[in-house]
Amino acid sequence: MSKVYMENLKDRYRDWVLFKRVLVYLKPYGQWVALAIFLLLGVSLLNLVGPYLTKIVIDDYIKTSDYEGLDVIAGLYLAVLIASFVFQFFQNYLMQYIGQKVMFDLRSKVFAHLHKMSFSYFDKNPIGKMITRVVNDVEVLNEMLTSGLILIFSDMFTLAGIFAVMLYLDWRLTLVVCMVFPLLAGATRLYRVRARDALRKNRAHLSELNSYLEENLSGMDTVQCFNREKANLKKFEGINRDRLKEDLRTVYYNALYMPSIDFFNSLAVGMVIWYGGGRFVQDEIQLGILVAFIQYLQKFFEPIRDLAEKFNIIQTAMASSERIFELLDTPEQISDSVPPHSDFKIQGAVEFKNVWFAYNDENFILKDISFSLSEGESLAIVGATGSGKSTLVNVLCRFYDIQKGDIRFDGKSIKDINKYDLRRQIALVQQDVFLFSGNILDNIRLGNRQIGQEEIESISQAVSSHNFINSLPFKYEHELKEGGVGISSGQRQLLSFARALAIRPRILVLDEATSSVDPKTENQIQKGLRELTRGRTSIIIAHRLSTLLHADKILVLKHGKILEFGRRKELLQQKGVFYKLCQSQLQLQGLTSGNEGK
Repeated sequence: MSKVYMENLKDRYRDWVLFKRVLVYLKPYGQWVALAIFLLLGVSLLNLVGPYLTKIVIDDYIKTSDYEGLDVIAGLYLAVLIASFVFQFFQNYLMQYIGQKVMFDLRSKVFAHLHKMSFSYFDKNPIGKMITRVVNDVEVLNEMLTSGLILIFSDMFTLAGIFAVMLYLDWRLTLVVCMVFPLLAGATRLYRVRARDALRKNRAHLSELNSYLEENLSGMDTVQCFNREKANLKKFEGINRDRLKEDLRTVYYNALYMPSIDFFNSLAVGMVIWYGGGRFVQDEIQLGILVAFIQYLQKFFEPIRDLAEKFNIIQTAMASSERIFELLDTPEQISDSVPPHSDFKIQGAVEFKNVWFAYNDENFILKDISFSLSEGESLAIVGATGSGKSTLVNVLCRFYDIQKGDIRFDGKSIKDINKYDLRRQIALVQQDVFLFSGNILDNIRLGNRQIGQEEIESISQAVSSHNFINSLPFKYEHELKEGGVGISSGQRQLLSFARALAIRPRILVLDEATSSVDPKTENQIQKGLRELTRGRTSIIIAHRLSTLLHADKILVLKHGKILEFGRRKELLQQKGVFYKLCQSQLQLQGLTSGNEGK
C-alpha cells in the first residue's frame, strides 16, 4: 500500500476515534438528541413532498383542467410548508440548546483540568495556547455539533430519500444521472484530502497567533519602553502571513470545488433533459415525472454543494477536538496517592532530607539540600539571584515534585500528604502579587464567606493595610480591576499579607514579599512581623537585612547548595558568608545614606 493511502487511513481512523469521544459528551442529552433526529427525519421527508406534488399537479390536474384538484394540492402544499417550518424551528433550537450545554460541560472540564496541572506544564505551554483551547477550540466543536453534524445527518436522509424517489419515478433516468457520480466522487475526495492539511495548519497558526498576541499585550509596558513596536509587529506579520497562506489555500480549494459541483449539476440536468426529453417526445414518459425529476435533481446537488462548508466545519472541529483531548489526556504531573481530609492538621515542623530538584531533569537547581525547622521557628533564606531560593519554596508547596530525597512535615513525607491539604495550610506571599478583578474584601478572603469582615479588618490592621483601604472611596467594597490596577505595588503587597493571614496558615512563606514596599511601609510591617509569625513556622526570602532581624535560623544558598545554616547569632560569630553579606549591605546602606546627605 502507498504511503499516501496509509496516511489517509490513519487520518480517517483518528477522526473516527475523536468523533466517538465528542459524541460521549452528547450522552447526558441522549433523549434530546433522539428528538432532534426525529424532527430532522421529518424535515427531510417533508422536503421530498414538494416535487412529487408538482408531478401530480402537472400529470393529474393541469392536464385534465381539474381546478378543484389544484386547490386541494395547493392547500396540501401550504400545509407541508407550515409543517416543515415548525419542524425546522424546533430542530434548530434543540440542537443549538444541546450544543450550548455540551460546550458548557466541555469548557468547564478543560478549565478544571488546567487547575490540576503542575507548574511545569505552564512553563512549557504559553497562556495564549491554553486560551485557544478553552475558548476557540470548544466554540468550534459547538459549531460542528449544531451545524456540521446535524446538517450531515440531514443531508444523508435527504440524499437517500431523493435517490429512492428518483428510482421510483424512473429508473432509467436515475441510471443516466449515476453516470456523473464517479466524477463527483473524485472531485470530492480530492478536495477533502487537500483541504484537510490546510485546515490543520491554519489552526496551528491560530494558536501561535493567539500566544504571541497575549504575550505582547501582557508585556506592553516593556514593548513600548524599549521601542519594540516595529520589531514585534514584523514578527507578528510573519506569523499572520503564515496563517494568511493557509487561509488562501482553503479559499483556493473552495473556489475550485464549488464551480465543479455546479458543473456536474448542470451536466446531470442536461443529460436528463436530453434523454428524458427524447422519451417525452416519444410518449414514453410523462411531463410531470420529467419536471419532478429535474426538481429532485436540483435538491440532490444542494447538500453536495454545501459539502465544502460542512467539511471545513468538521475538519476544523476534528483538529480542535484533537488538541482538546490532548490536553485532557495529559495526566496530572503531581498526582496524589491519598485523598484529601478536611480535618488534616500540620503542626509546622519542616525537614528537607537530601533534596535534589531540576526543572528539566538534567540541570539540578537544588543539590542535596538538608535542613530542619521545629514548629514555630522562622527561617531566613539568603543568596544571590539564581541560587535556588524561590525554587526551594516551589517544592515546599509541592508546585513541583522533587527528583531525589524527601521533604517532611511533622515527620510525614510530602508524598503521603494530599497536595490540597498541604497547600491550604501554607500561606505564600510572593514578590509579584496577583489580584483578581472584584472588591478588596473578596480579594483578601478569596471567596471564603466564612471569614467575616470584622476578622478581615483585624488582619488588615495587623499588616498595616487597614488605613489605606479605609482611605479608598468604598473601603473594603472598593472594586479592583484585573491585576489590581488603580493601587500602588506596595498596597498590593500589603493586601497579599492580609490574604495570607486570612487562611490561618500553619506555615507562612514570604518570597521577597517586601521588595515592592517603601521603607516607611516596611517599617510598619516590621512592627507586626513578630505578631504575624508568632505560633507558626515561617520561611522568609529577602535581600534586605531588616527583614531578617527576627529570624531564628539562617540558610545561605549558592548555586543550589547550602553554604551555611544555623542560628543568626552563630553565623555572625563565625564571620563566614552570611557575615560578609551583612557587612556589604551595611556598607551599601551607609553609602546610600551619605549620598542622600550630600
